[in-house]
Amino acid sequence: MAKPKETVSRTLMVALVLSIAFSVVVSTAAVMLRPAQVKNQNLDIRSNILAAAGMLEPGASAEEIEEAFSRFDVRLLDLDSGEYVEPQDVGVQDPMKYDMYKAASDPAMSTDIPASEDKAGIKRRPNVAKIFTLTENGELVRVVLPVHGYGLWSTLYGFVSLEGDANTIEGLGFYDHAETPGLGGEVDNPRWKKQWVGKEVYGEQLDEPQIRLVKGGVSADAADKEHKVDALSGATLTSRGVEQLVNYWMGDRGYETYLKKLRQGEV
Repeated sequence: MAKPKETVSRTLMVALVLSIAFSVVVSTAAVMLRPAQVKNQNLDIRSNILAAAGMLEPGASAEEIEEAFSRFDVRLLDLDSGEYVEPQDVGVQDPMKYDMYKAASDPAMSTDIPASEDKAGIKRRPNVAKIFTLTENGELVRVVLPVHGYGLWSTLYGFVSLEGDANTIEGLGFYDHAETPGLGGEVDNPRWKKQWVGKEVYGEQLDEPQIRLVKGGVSADAADKEHKVDALSGATLTSRGVEQLVNYWMGDRGYETYLKKLRQGEV
């Protein structure tokens, strides 16, 4: 008969061996699954870029998504100068590898936003953004711009796509947020997103973003309705957050300098 101490030791040894074996299995599985996870994440981002640009076909396969996305040029943009920079300037070889949101948390690669100017509620802004341009026959057709900002419960991450005039909105969509389903979560509603198509970011002088989300809806005879979208019903703070984040990123601390140069053919 085994002594009590031997039994306890044997039990602990078995538990330890099983724990180590389980840890090895979990770690191995995580390593093996990582490439597939990265591939799926990349495919999701590409899908959202295409959706914002009005180029995502319903039921598109992974191969079709990759083919459509390959038409875009991935560019890194210095937000202050409105000029393109090389991937090596931000420590990468492939521009798709650059993470502008990770850069925003690095004081050496980002800029602190004064509270009085932080309409989007993001505190820090990356110095360099990753954008996507589409040209056909030498003419700009689309420019897709990443945007993010705070809603009611969460930071919303998404894309705004502009037509070749760098002013008319082709689409807007968010791919990551935690707003309330049925309220602020209606930012995902296709009917609401469709309202953005054809809206104009800037007024006649093309010098200041004019987007407004209107509580109660935009009337047919509303003044400046080319800049207005229905606010989300029952989601005042999310609506305000979307309005402010779009205007922030289209403003002088975001893409405005670049878009002016784009319209003037300087980049």
